[in-house]
Amino acid sequence: MDIELKIQSKKLELIQWLSSLEDLNTINKIVELKASEDNDWWNSISNEERLAIESGLADADNGKLNPHSKARALYEKWL
Repeated sequence: MDIELKIQSKKLELIQWLSSLEDLNTINKIVELKASEDNDWWNSISNEERLAIESGLADADNGKLNPHSKARALYEKWL
């Protein structure tokens, strides 16, 4: 069975299960899960992380870039 078919099958199982669900606590947990999935990751990172990303983007905009070969050489021991 290919992955797309498995995904569709799981979705149908969930729909059937949800349609028969009577427990309000479980329903509320599912609603909370959906709400957390809808949040933009940018809002869930720290201010320090945002500043680091913005700094990196500014560097890239200003042409302060290193070639992939230099980065690879620097981090070779972890790759």
